[in-house]
Amino acid sequence: MKLYTIKSEGLAHNSYLLLAGSEGAVIDPRRDCRVYKHLASKNCAKIKYIFETHRNEDYAIGSLELAYSTGARIYHGPGLEFKYGETLMDGQEFNIGELRLKSIHTPSHTDESMCYAITDLGAGKDVALVFTGDTLFAGDVGRTDPYGPKEAPRLAETLYNSIFNRILPLGDGVIACPAHGAGSVCGGAIAEREETTLGLERRQNPAPQKTKEDFVSFKIGEYHERPPYFRKMEEYNLNGPPLLKGLPNPKPLQPKEFTEEISCGGVVVDTRSPPAFGGAYIESSYNIWLEGLPAYAGWVLPYEKPILLVLEYKKDLDKAVPYLIRLGYDAITGYLSGGIDARYNEALPIEHMGLWTAHDLKEKLNGNITVLDVRGGDEWRDGHISGALNIHVGPLEEHIKEIPSDRPVATLCKVGLRASLAASILRWTGFKEVYTVLGSMTAWKNAGYPTVT
Repeated sequence: MKLYTIKSEGLAHNSYLLLAGSEGAVIDPRRDCRVYKHLASKNCAKIKYIFETHRNEDYAIGSLELAYSTGARIYHGPGLEFKYGETLMDGQEFNIGELRLKSIHTPSHTDESMCYAITDLGAGKDVALVFTGDTLFAGDVGRTDPYGPKEAPRLAETLYNSIFNRILPLGDGVIACPAHGAGSVCGGAIAEREETTLGLERRQNPAPQKTKEDFVSFKIGEYHERPPYFRKMEEYNLNGPPLLKGLPNPKPLQPKEFTEEISCGGVVVDTRSPPAFGGAYIESSYNIWLEGLPAYAGWVLPYEKPILLVLEYKKDLDKAVPYLIRLGYDAITGYLSGGIDARYNEALPIEHMGLWTAHDLKEKLNGNITVLDVRGGDEWRDGHISGALNIHVGPLEEHIKEIPSDRPVATLCKVGLRASLAASILRWTGFKEVYTVLGSMTAWKNAGYPTVT
């Protein structure tokens, strides 16, 4: 038996390739799926099955994409009218070489959630590992808010029952393979460790230590951000995302061509660092740093408009395209050939953003300015600048009217990346004087300046 974990950066999504002899199965594949075929071919194996643990909300599933190129059969849990694949029954079994895969219906994070127990028949009858989807993570358990607050108590109870009655009884020595790692929006406190067992989770995971009543109360009391793109992912993952048949190949666009695409409705996404963006950028750009695309593109980018990229380096396209298509952004029209330099060399208009250091902010603090802290609630409560306004960067556009428009605005976060995204949003919504605080709260604290909690 060979097990490969394929991680999708930014989303903290784990998918798995399970091989035994000449046969293989993939659990929760991503859309850029060549990696599974490459690994299977390297091991002289053919991918026979694709198993989904649930209808995911945070990324577009790659099952159809992988099935198109491999002929593998797709399976998912009962209770939803999926427009592709086949519905499993609880306890259904499959042979993959000398392995036996058994489906376990575990209503929890969602009603159709499935886990998959693997037994190596060549070694014995005991379960060796289990794919736990969004039911059980390292150090955490799944969200119970996909259907809204009214359904959360019911899902919390079914999650508890699934963990204690269906998963943990498989045995302490069973390796647990969750669908997400630390940093995922699908959990509140997923541990940094990448490997775990059911025994370790039974003893160290805080959630299973609680009584059923306390567990349900704890889950109901949790708060998770719910990016608007989740709705699109739910639609895609029920009906099947559009078939790509390979990754998009955005065109290099000369500066004037790039401008024409903007005039036709293209949305500019600038993936450069805050200092580079602040120095020179194209009007109405969103500044989402490259590694922030998986986490923040879904908050601000529309699906109905083409995307135009401004990159720090041409090689950044190799990351930007997969990051975007995993979220269902397929209309990536092109990128600015030669970067921002080519634009101003052509004497085309550019904008610039104010940049402040922590020391600059301290000097201006007693003036007539708005300090906008765009971090999440937990970060804010750990320490913030007295008098600052806190609005999370994700839904910032929905709260624009809460920000005074008659004075300068200084944006900050942990190190300045989200602050620059917030500043770009403010600028294109009409704010004239906006400053990104470089280093943000990290620099502020390192300078020894005071915070409140």
